[in-house]
Amino acid sequence: MLSRSRDALMLGALLSACGSGTPAQSQSQSPSASPSPSQSQSQSADAILQDTRPPLHHARHTSSGYVNNYGDLPHESFLKWRWERWTQGLPKPPANGYKFPLDSPDVAWLKANRTVDTLTWIGHASALVQIDGVNILTDPQFSQRASPVSFAGPERKVPAALSVAELPHIDVVLISHNHYDHLDTASVQALNAQPGGPPLFLVPLGIKAWMASEGIANVREMDWGDETRAAGLDVWFVPSQHWSARSLTDRAETLWGGWVVKTPDGAAHPYSFCFVGDTGYSKDFADIGQAFGGFDLALIPIGAYAPRWFMHAQHVDPKEAVQVFGDLRAKKAIGVHWGTFELADDPLDEAPRLLSDAVKEAGLAPGSFTVLRHGQTIRLGDTR
Repeated sequence: MLSRSRDALMLGALLSACGSGTPAQSQSQSPSASPSPSQSQSQSADAILQDTRPPLHHARHTSSGYVNNYGDLPHESFLKWRWERWTQGLPKPPANGYKFPLDSPDVAWLKANRTVDTLTWIGHASALVQIDGVNILTDPQFSQRASPVSFAGPERKVPAALSVAELPHIDVVLISHNHYDHLDTASVQALNAQPGGPPLFLVPLGIKAWMASEGIANVREMDWGDETRAAGLDVWFVPSQHWSARSLTDRAETLWGGWVVKTPDGAAHPYSFCFVGDTGYSKDFADIGQAFGGFDLALIPIGAYAPRWFMHAQHVDPKEAVQVFGDLRAKKAIGVHWGTFELADDPLDEAPRLLSDAVKEAGLAPGSFTVLRHGQTIRLGDTR
């Protein structure tokens, strides 16, 4: 039993922190301009994506599983990182604990709303996006731990701003990859059982079989560059620089990436957003920005970036997140993937401060890339 418990503890730390290995470092680029999304492109998104990257539709690139477009997956020393973390007492939270301002979402209004475009940050990478009357949920994680076991692994430091029962009826769920802080078993099972019928789960290649094993059938599996129509919206699965695993034996067996969502051509109130998912910095984002001509909004991760020698190629830091913002040519960005689980050595409240500094350093307009309070709802009309 002791050996089994020790293995479970290691597995929970390994997978939940997303840190058993990192992709090779990508070339850095300066933030680019952020023009408005264009309604007419000289080339289609599919054509540009296929012309500028390795083939997007791949069942398996290598015998080791899926690979990133701009870097391989060397194994940095997980044990070295955990030793440094333990000996240095990292992360170092404030002496009196974290004091995050929490908003109480207007549950009744969100449930009734089908006319106002909104974004509500639930915590970590989970956000409720309401666009054109469609309720979209990103990487739902409502559990107390981001772990395969209930007794070990990163524990939630801030409660989820909404419970599954408090959500409006969810039409579409976007899953970026299968790490436990992004794909939580209890959360997707609860969503699948929501009153009124299950949502459509859009997932990367390889995850549909896992969903089926959990009794979830309304699933559409997608490759990089795939496009689908979901609840009347156009949705693409796009690359990121990351990796996948839910055990010690399935590394890179399923794909990872981000999502692009757009109202269809001719919509009365056109809107587009990119949910980046979990990622290190790479040229993928310049490719995506070129392909789609920009976005009204981007949800970009900003936390779990320290130490850089270990996390640099799988998790952007706030300064790199600003580069992603520029590459995507988005009008506005909201930072996610921070302030909820202690996945790395950076304090949970550090990322917003570094992001503010990076925005100023890049000469961007105040408020163009910012964060929300847990539970905060914003109306998206101002980002058009």
